[in-house]
Amino acid sequence: MRSIAVLPEGLEEEGKKELIELGAQSVTPLKRAVSFEADMACLYRLHLLARLPFRLLREIALLPCEEPKSLYYEVQNAFNWELWLPPSRSFRVDVTGTSKCLNHTHFTALQVKNALIDLQRGIWGKRSKIDLKDPDLCIHLHVNRNSAVLSLDGSGGSLHKRGYRAAIGEAPLKENLAAGLIRLTNWEKTTPLVDPMCGSGTFLIEAAYMAMNIAPGLRRTFAIEKWADFDIHLWEKEKARAINQQTHSLAPAKFLGCEQDSTTAKKARENIASAGLAEVIEIKTSSFQELLLPEDPGLLVCNPPYGKRLDSEKQLIELYSDLGNFAKKNASGWELWLLSGNRSLSRYLKMKCSKKHPINNGGIDCRWLNYKVN
Repeated sequence: MRSIAVLPEGLEEEGKKELIELGAQSVTPLKRAVSFEADMACLYRLHLLARLPFRLLREIALLPCEEPKSLYYEVQNAFNWELWLPPSRSFRVDVTGTSKCLNHTHFTALQVKNALIDLQRGIWGKRSKIDLKDPDLCIHLHVNRNSAVLSLDGSGGSLHKRGYRAAIGEAPLKENLAAGLIRLTNWEKTTPLVDPMCGSGTFLIEAAYMAMNIAPGLRRTFAIEKWADFDIHLWEKEKARAINQQTHSLAPAKFLGCEQDSTTAKKARENIASAGLAEVIEIKTSSFQELLLPEDPGLLVCNPPYGKRLDSEKQLIELYSDLGNFAKKNASGWELWLLSGNRSLSRYLKMKCSKKHPINNGGIDCRWLNYKVN
């Protein structure tokens, strides 16, 4: 099956690597996505194990898309809707992209919805319900110039929602983005990983899940489980495989977070407990200047404020300066990786950057910066 993994912008190459590791074929990076081919077992595996995608889409038709009326009939004839979408099943239509004649995604979605509802009425004399939250079938259309790709979304809700983060702080880092950033560091999973400004604990949780081979999709359900050709035996086989590869003992590395705001630190501990990692990740409620690092060198990772959402830039200059001083004083032999959404602030670290990766974080153009601490 031809498929698409929708990814955070900047993680396309890392997403390609992950998909290949999990068995995908003919993997090609695109913008904010990766195209690939997979059999059903691999597609099931990706839903359970892939850490980086937002969504996994199974392509079912390539449609000419020159004007709204033609799209209406092309959708009706594109697929075996009698099998996949009887009136007893609810559905939702998501649209991305535009063309000259279809320049509003809401209008385009309405055309697809009307085509399917009219087809149902013609066959059965009744129609499905539209369910935006938990539909039986998630239909996705991507419009590009005079054509469109019609797909089934096996994810349902975004795959970044692992199911452990009930407590969310301000400006949280999405779980799949955190996992992708950790992958970019080439972190050795036996070395300490410390977040000196851990917020809701996402970096720490995702890193611990990676170190312990805990599948990110085991805690949730997927739209793929309601597909007409869903194979429960194959699904259970892939699920058992995912469970069996987990490390049941404690993680091989030390995980430590620091958060000076007591309310945010409490939320981080709640998320960590919900993720089943209360014995693995330690959270200190203090300023990072008071933090004692593990003796063995490891990785410092952090997503400090950018001065664009929560704080003014002037108030953050001291924070970045203090972070740089802390690293130079206490973390000799370590690496610091910092997600910067404000280039003028990162220079106050007064450290030499050795690598940078462009990353989009919630619409903010960022850089994932690497510093070797001498």
